[in-house]
Amino acid sequence: MTEKLFYRDAYQTEFTTKLVKADQDEGGRPYVVLEETAFYPTGGGQPHDTGSLNNVRVIDVEEVDGEVRHYVTLPIEEASTVNGVVDWSRRFDHMQQHTGQHILSAILQDEFDLATLSFHLGKDTVSIDLDGESLSEETLHKVEQRVNEVIGENRSIETKWMTVDEANHYPLRKSLSVDEAVRLVIIPDIDYNGCGGTHPRSTGEVQMMKLLGWTRQKRNVRLEFVCGNRVLEQLEKKHSVLTGIKTLMKRPEEELEQEVSSLLKESKAKDKQLAERTAQLLEFEARDLAAAPQENGKVSIVQQFFENRTIKTLQDLGKKIVEQAPNGIVILVSEQKDQLQFVLAQGSDVSGNMKEAAQHVMPLIEAKGGGKPGFVQGGGTKALAAEEFADRLKKAALETMK
Repeated sequence: MTEKLFYRDAYQTEFTTKLVKADQDEGGRPYVVLEETAFYPTGGGQPHDTGSLNNVRVIDVEEVDGEVRHYVTLPIEEASTVNGVVDWSRRFDHMQQHTGQHILSAILQDEFDLATLSFHLGKDTVSIDLDGESLSEETLHKVEQRVNEVIGENRSIETKWMTVDEANHYPLRKSLSVDEAVRLVIIPDIDYNGCGGTHPRSTGEVQMMKLLGWTRQKRNVRLEFVCGNRVLEQLEKKHSVLTGIKTLMKRPEEELEQEVSSLLKESKAKDKQLAERTAQLLEFEARDLAAAPQENGKVSIVQQFFENRTIKTLQDLGKKIVEQAPNGIVILVSEQKDQLQFVLAQGSDVSGNMKEAAQHVMPLIEAKGGGKPGFVQGGGTKALAAEEFADRLKKAALETMK
């Protein structure tokens, strides 16, 4: 088995070793197995390291059937020795985030009775799922303050290999899932946890933590956060956005929240007013169309073509027309850039079946749609001209009345 150098020293980023195996997986990805490695494979919620082997990029590291596979961008030629270099910035970032999670989970469980169910270290943020239903702003503030106190105390972090019996003499946060030797990560008086991840020598190297917020995940809570250099990255992003808003609004920073709130209220009021005016216009349009229908025996037919009308507008207009023309059939077709959209409806005094009629005609334009016997809508390609498609709908609708 490959000797895992990162367990001996998480700060080691360069090493020279022997090539044990060069192969490719079932998907054709080339990989190598080494006699020893400083590359951490994905596991325990922590992502893999990246770097290079003999100047060939390592893009993934996995432990498969007991062997540590280093997936590379190009096959590595047979060589007696291999020189490896781990990307330190990625490694140290993962060390900061993972250790921050240990401290956070310990504080949440010991001081707020919230157990951690799972942990995910993402590219930009980190999250843990908690056995709880909600988190108050007061709780978040206290938790963040307490975690940063522990970080600032610069407590030592130890890692020890021991038997399960020996580990059980410590106040473990959760039961061990292994029977053989276990690696215990110890932050004295804070956390005692079986863990295979990489960690710094002291909590001070985590630098700081910022809680970003929480969301409901089924019956649990997902809490998102960042540590160390990621806090500065998040601050830079938010500062950039805030600076942009200040430039647009010409307001002091402390007044921006109130200004945005006022603008949103104004926007909602205008949207409501616009919707009311649009509804009025549709009412007038429906009245005009219903007043001048094409007669077809005892049934009046309202047939109209449009350009770039949305299906929602066609639906609203169709409903208003049939209200004013209970003995009518309404055929509305809108021509878009590369498709046709339509509404086919009948008034309350008409005995046809518009859904059945539409199903006969829709295949002509590869249309999809649906509705009820009295009101159908849909859309498809421009395989037919709008006028011809409308005539086909009208013919099919009248057939259902015979």
